This record gives sequence, C-alpha cells and structure tokens, in this order.
Amino acid sequence: MLPLSPSIFKAYDIRGVIGSTLDGSVAKKIGHAFGLAALKKGEKKVVIGRDGRLSGPELASALADGLQSAGVDVIDLGVVATPMVYYATNVLDTKSGIMVTGSHNPPNYNGFKMVLAGEAIYGDAITGLYDTIRSHDGSTAVVRGSYATHDITQAYIDRILGDVKIARPIKIAVDCGNGVAGAFAPQLFRGMGCEVIELFCEVDGTFPNHHPDPAHPENLQDLINCLRDTAAEIGIAFDGDGDRLGVVTKDGHIIYPDRQMMLFAADVLERNPGAQILFDVKCTRHLAPWIAKHGGQPLMWKTGHSLVKAKLKETGAPLGGEMSGHIFFKDRWYGFDDGLYSGARMMELLTRYEHPSAVLNALPQSDSTPELHLHLAEGENFELMDKLRAGATFPGSEQIITIDGLRVEYPDGFGLARSSNTTPVIVMRFEAETPEALRRIQGEFRRVIVAAKPDAKLPF
Repeated sequence: MLPLSPSIFKAYDIRGVIGSTLDGSVAKKIGHAFGLAALKKGEKKVVIGRDGRLSGPELASALADGLQSAGVDVIDLGVVATPMVYYATNVLDTKSGIMVTGSHNPPNYNGFKMVLAGEAIYGDAITGLYDTIRSHDGSTAVVRGSYATHDITQAYIDRILGDVKIARPIKIAVDCGNGVAGAFAPQLFRGMGCEVIELFCEVDGTFPNHHPDPAHPENLQDLINCLRDTAAEIGIAFDGDGDRLGVVTKDGHIIYPDRQMMLFAADVLERNPGAQILFDVKCTRHLAPWIAKHGGQPLMWKTGHSLVKAKLKETGAPLGGEMSGHIFFKDRWYGFDDGLYSGARMMELLTRYEHPSAVLNALPQSDSTPELHLHLAEGENFELMDKLRAGATFPGSEQIITIDGLRVEYPDGFGLARSSNTTPVIVMRFEAETPEALRRIQGEFRRVIVAAKPDAKLPF
C-alpha cells in the first residue's frame, strides 16, 4: 500500500509509476474521491475503461471498488481506446467517465483521464480530488454502488462508419505500436472499405517494437519503411490509448498535426463558414493564415488536451487541434479528441484525390524544429518563465504572444518557450522560412534564457 503522492496529480490528468507512486490502493482512493465529486454534480453512474497496459486490470478493479464505495454505479467497458470512454459519456446514461491509461508513457507508467459531468477536468479540479482524499475520514456510502460491464465497440465503430465515407478504395498501413488502438483500428478502416496492412496491432503493454507515440519521428520509421516497400498509399499511426493521430505520406514525409489541421479546417469551414478554428501555441505560423483564407477565424490557445477541449466547448468552435496530435471534431462528432475518428476523416478527405501524398506534401510548411526540452529542477521551469515574461526583449519581433509561455513572432518565423505543466521542463519550438532565420531566432532565445539563467544547458 503506497502513500499518496501529490506528484501524480498533473495539470490534465493523474499519472504515476506503478509500484512507486501508483498502485491499487491509490486507484481505489481516486475512485472514491471521483465518485463523491460525481454525486455532487448529480451523476449517479460513472463509465470506466482501460488500455492494454499490464497494470490496467488491477487499477481498473480498484478504481471500480472506490467508485462503488462512494455509492456510484460503475459501467465497465473493459479494454478500450480513450475516445471510446468519451463516446460512452455521450451516448450512455452518464456524462462522467474515467479511462485508465498511461497514454504514450513507458510501460511502467499508468494513470487516469477523466470526464466529470461532461467536462474534461484539469487543474484545480484534479488537485481537488487530492484534497478530498487527504481529508477523507474513511467512511463509505450507506448503499454501495452497482457494477456492470458493457461492450461499446460495435456501437462506436458503427457510429463512425455511419458518418464517414471514403470516395474510393485505398490501401493504407496502420501502425498502432502495440497500443490499445490495435484492437479497433483495423476493423474500423476495413469497415470503411480500406485495404489495411497492420503494423504492431497486437495489444501488448510491454510495447516490444517501438514506443506508441507518433509525435516522435523515430516511432514512425517502421511505417515509413512499410510505405516504401508496399503498395500502401498512406500510413497512419496512433498513440498508446488511441486519442492522437500520426500521418505519413508514400514518400516518407511526416505530416505533423498542425498541417493535418489545414486539411481538416478547409473541409470543416465548407460546412461552417466564418467559424472559429482552435489550435495551440505550438502550431505552425502557416495555420492561422490558412484558416483565414478558407473563411474561418483562427484562435490560438494554450497547449493541453483538457484546455483545448474546454475552450472548444466555450467557443462552440467546430474544430480544434494541437501539435501533439489531439484533434477535436465538433463538426459531425462530439467535440472530444479521437485519433481513430480523425484517421477516418483523413481517409474520407484523401480518397477524393488520385494522389493523396501530393495533396499532403503541398500543404504550406517551413523549416522547423521538433519540440526541444530545457531540463530544470522541480519548480524552476515556472520561475524561469516568469523571469522571461517580465524582462526579456526581442528586437525585430512583430508580436509577442503570452497566452501560454512566450511565442515571439518575426516577419520570417517564430520562437516559442513555454513551461511544461507536467514535468520540470521548458518546451521550445522554432520555425522559420530559411535555416539562417531559424538559427537567428534560436540565437535570440539563447540570449534571453542565458541572461536569466547563466547555467542553462540549452538543447540547441
């Protein structure tokens, strides 16, 4: 039985290391606290699901026990992708759900993504669960909640197949990285009429082939090789719990989510002219003008799937997305992030063309870096960002955006530095029209960071 560690209560979810900060006893306490929060909102039932991690059965069972001890009825979906839990909260007799998932983290991690009364909970709502657990007197409900299982798979797949249609047959390669999406993606895309080459679609919580995180190029090399060596036209990849999408062209180019958003935005704006399209601060500087050109209103927002989801709900925007690969369709869908549904919508669009890779490769792009991380001591990341916001100057810049860290726009590129909300890291990203401009903008950021923290070990 582990002591409760405040470190597992993150900005967007709860996440810990099995046997170190997370076990069944902690999961039970989280279930009980969430159950009490649900009852306060008038929610008597909570749906739960889990990904393919080896620790999933124990945590899900303990979570259910905790929920029931609070007097809440549990509907257990079993092994599902995270968006299937979100889907269940839209179609079953409850608006609250918990997914037991470590997402794209190493095999010894696990955690919980939560929806409470239709809202993705984050920030204070998550720390509120910690406070509830700390102050709990050990009592349980007079009437224990019930437990039932429910298979949502066919209803979820049928709902997508009823909505998304491909224009012509297409052969695709699908890499699930042994994550839980592998249990559903082949069936979904074959149901749409695609011919599917499966890569690592066997669910295996040890992730024996590569890490299930399409945000990193090294995890897409098998997919790139498959496209090179087979007749597949397009490759798609999913993260460990199926809420993020990766896309690769026939010639091996990775189409990052900010460029995927261009294709999705153009399509969504045809049906929703003048609508706002949401994207996070990490996205390419080409996205906002693209949205405006296609008749939409670009709205940049903070990074974090829970934050984007909440902003989407607040604004009524039909589409939102972030650089990490979370894409949120309110147009024809429910407004939650869903890698499988996004992949289906991508196939619907690409099959309208004879050469889909050419369409993707033609989307505007510049020289850019992947995410770069400046590693710091616990808490130092927030202190450094406060210093930079207060004192850093960027001569020659056109605009400094401070909604989430510092995004400095230049005529020929941008630089971003923001504090991670989950680890003691400053996340940086740079984009420019030429390699020289990229180096110049990085040099500006190096200058202000070193001035604020002379011993900083910069990753560029």
